[in-house]
Amino acid sequence: MLPFADQSVDVVFANLLLPWLNDPDRAASEISRILREDGLFAFATLGPDSLLEIRNAWAGVDDCSHVNRFLDMHDVGDLMVRAGLRDPVLDVDRLTVNYADADALFRDLTAVGARNSLLHRNRSLVGKRRFATMRDRLESTSSGGRISLDLELVYGHCWGGQPAVATGAVRIDAAAIPVRGR
Repeated sequence: MLPFADQSVDVVFANLLLPWLNDPDRAASEISRILREDGLFAFATLGPDSLLEIRNAWAGVDDCSHVNRFLDMHDVGDLMVRAGLRDPVLDVDRLTVNYADADALFRDLTAVGARNSLLHRNRSLVGKRRFATMRDRLESTSSGGRISLDLELVYGHCWGGQPAVATGAVRIDAAAIPVRGR
């Protein structure tokens, strides 16, 4: 639970927070709770096409989960509505980052705190041999000696002030239904 009173915050900004949460629904509900009516929630997150190169490299090594499964843009919008946030507007940009080698890639991931924080991750150590195998698989996909890493950036905003929607419920404002000519 966030340490703020209900409807006490005007703006919440979350830059790449959502991908690392085990329960994004709970986080969105808390943001909805603390956000004032017409308060702004602006965010950026990663989409499902992010870090596929690393996920694919690990897939040839073992069956363990090493890379988060990021939410699709539409699922993020649905998450916001379920939490009681209004009028979500989302968009996607794609970015390719090139690295001279795997060490440079891993340094960047470490610098941004991108660690395997999955709730159901394998709790044992990876081991040098498995990591070296993954690294070799990753480097074998390089082009011109450089490793490309694709990121799907999902960003958007929505507003506070709407009660949360129960799972499976649909809310239709009768005043918004157009009246046919008489």
